[in-house]
Amino acid sequence: MNREYLIKMHAAKRTDIRKRLRDFSNTDGKKEIFNELLFCLLTPQSNAKKCWFAVEEISKLKKWNKKNISSILSKNTRFHNNKTNYVLEAEYSWNDIKDKLNEEDITELRNFISENVKGYGLKEASHFLRNIGKSNNKIAILDRHILRNLKDLEIIDNEKIKNGKHYLEIEKKFIDFSNDINIPIDELDLLFWSEESGEIFK
Repeated sequence: MNREYLIKMHAAKRTDIRKRLRDFSNTDGKKEIFNELLFCLLTPQSNAKKCWFAVEEISKLKKWNKKNISSILSKNTRFHNNKTNYVLEAEYSWNDIKDKLNEEDITELRNFISENVKGYGLKEASHFLRNIGKSNNKIAILDRHILRNLKDLEIIDNEKIKNGKHYLEIEKKFIDFSNDINIPIDELDLLFWSEESGEIFK
């Protein structure tokens, strides 16, 4: 993969990618947004579609407890014991962040969410904000597929993120690259994802 290929593929997929991003922006209602909060708790090192299925199953439960949640997650995610605890803590996290979601400084909002949702880091907080249409091309989801592509494009030397400061350094390189090739970073993320998975999802 090179820049020319990315530009060509973006032109071919741009309409579908932008439609998906509009879908994210139309995420409405507390339950929909809360479900995205849960989804981004579950996705690390797990299949995204199975994680979304798990969220849908959890949302049908009349009663939340460790046994019920764990039963669903054990079939659909890795590290289900830890993630069960994160899901059970999520309602407390939601109370802390729900009134802050209209703040205009996206970077500050991302940092606050990463610090106040158990199970979240910068990546998960960025993912959540993108999935509710609030990333505004200002933050990056440095997932494995992004890091692999950035390394292949020789933008970074190593796919491993050492710490929060290193995350922000790579994020800046990714944003600079997206500006350089004139593809917004949110669109570039979904383009990378679609090239690896064959579809545009979350």
